[in-house]
Amino acid sequence: METFFRYNWIVREQWYAWCADLPPEELLRPRTGGVGSILKTFFHIIDVEWSWLQLLQGKPDGAEDFANYQTLEAIRELDRKLHQNVEAFVLLWEPSMEKRTYIDRRTDGHVHIDAWGEVMRHVIAHEIHHIGQLSVWARELGREPVSANVIGKGLIEPDHVEEP
Repeated sequence: METFFRYNWIVREQWYAWCADLPPEELLRPRTGGVGSILKTFFHIIDVEWSWLQLLQGKPDGAEDFANYQTLEAIRELDRKLHQNVEAFVLLWEPSMEKRTYIDRRTDGHVHIDAWGEVMRHVIAHEIHHIGQLSVWARELGREPVSANVIGKGLIEPDHVEEP
């Protein structure tokens, strides 16, 4: 579980660096697909990750307002602020948590019952999905997107191998 959260965090940081050269109006420009703009996509990724992990822990997931995060630096600051909580929970993950029950009582009265492991994998896949949208937008801007490759990110150290 931790490996793919770390993957998402590394790629997110790489995208932040990629965005540093873009003018603010480009980061806020409405785009086709996704949640609307590059910055709003980052906001959404951060919010969904934090909210779901708060809910699993039985904590409130107080909603932030995107209107307060209209710059790349503001988005990065929000990410840094919420990341401590997120990472702490991910690092405490153990196999016994995999099938714990999460009961999602919707405002429309519907109740969804999910396993914690399924929710955690949803959070991982959710970010990967939106990073794919950023890649499409990067190409529309005529720029090379951040690599989505898991290999080469140093996520898992191999056993010592003799060089051939």
